[in-house]
Amino acid sequence: MLHITRIAMQHPLYQQERELRNKILLRPIGVPDYGWEMNDSKSWHFVAIDDAKVIGCVLLVPLDENVQIGQLIQMAVDHHWQGKGVGKKLVKDLVAFAKTKEFTEIVIHSRAEVTSFYEALGFKTFGDEFEEVGVVHRHLRMSL
Repeated sequence: MLHITRIAMQHPLYQQERELRNKILLRPIGVPDYGWEMNDSKSWHFVAIDDAKVIGCVLLVPLDENVQIGQLIQMAVDHHWQGKGVGKKLVKDLVAFAKTKEFTEIVIHSRAEVTSFYEALGFKTFGDEFEEVGVVHRHLRMSL
């Protein structure tokens, strides 16, 4: 049965999370495996689990010293689970957690082709498109 949980880097499921991020996010755009983990140690990690297997993940990185603004990064859902509500549940759990930590805002650098996914969850697009890791992105934010 699908459930979302928060894990630390020492958790046994962390390696599965890393592999999922490599498979879904990094390899398709030519970034080396494990090449985007610079924020892992200071982030909260949320994983979607089905039958002891990580099928989705997302991270929340605090961006300021007061931990009031966070960035949603490294959102990935296994191809077989996309379109089935896993990503939506991950984001909702991340937002609920951010509220308990008294965050005032969450920002995202979203790949342009998936911006509408985040907008449907209440994020607002702002600013111009920009390129990051060779891919067109948009800025989004949600006030909490």
